[in-house]
Amino acid sequence: MRGLTVLRVALVAFVVVWLFGPYALRSSVPIWLVFLIALGLEVNYFAGAFRPSRARAPDRGPQPVDRERYGYDWEDEDERDEEVAERGLPVRQFLVGLGVIAALVVLIWAVDSRSGWDAVDSDARAKAEERFSDEASRVAGKSVTIRCDESGNYVGAVQHADGVALVGGDLAYLTPERCLDLYRLAFKGEERSSQTARSLAVLAHEAWHLRGEGNEGKTECYALQSGVELGRRLGLSASTARRLMRQQLTENALRRKGNLEYLVPPECRNGGPLDLDPDSDKFP
Repeated sequence: MRGLTVLRVALVAFVVVWLFGPYALRSSVPIWLVFLIALGLEVNYFAGAFRPSRARAPDRGPQPVDRERYGYDWEDEDERDEEVAERGLPVRQFLVGLGVIAALVVLIWAVDSRSGWDAVDSDARAKAEERFSDEASRVAGKSVTIRCDESGNYVGAVQHADGVALVGGDLAYLTPERCLDLYRLAFKGEERSSQTARSLAVLAHEAWHLRGEGNEGKTECYALQSGVELGRRLGLSASTARRLMRQQLTENALRRKGNLEYLVPPECRNGGPLDLDPDSDKFP
């Protein structure tokens, strides 16, 4: 039973970190997969309790012939009750495990419904998507549409990305978490440092894809430059927007070290071939 206790404590700890920890964890690990694994382990423990043991301990009590001859019943009532209780223990433990999983599911639903993108009313979400689309259209140089992927069918754990767009197309999807960061900035005036910076970069990145740029490294370079003006239009000061995009440029190598195609190329520098404003000494 100790293994079950450790499993449940680990599950609770992981869910808490998943809810309130770094966004990278939420975007890379689908919580339903964690619950599925936990449920599988609970079922395995439950089924294992009813499997016959490999080695059965020898019966040191009176043998059947002795009981028949002398009428001796070595099992008293207390021992029978104990055996019945032991048989019911796996069922109780399994029900406890299901209760823990169900409680955590309710916790995630409650937190998301009160603090996530779903907590924003539908009219406000529609206005936010319209605003994001307008800003992306400026970057793309044409009319485009930005949608927040509330269904999770396009981005997030499915694609291991914060956004997705068809190169040269007119529609892009962002994760609800990124939409929430942009909404807080544009409509509430809230800046969340690295979260806000990354969300601005993602919106600009997908807009550049819609503009027709397919190379991920170049797209990221252009996005970090466009992100300065994008951030300013959404409510940041010019200095803050530039600081956040420079932070993203610095973090690019660390964040994308597992995916080289997203690394900005050496030409992404002040006065370099990818500098969108070579006459300025500020980059990005």
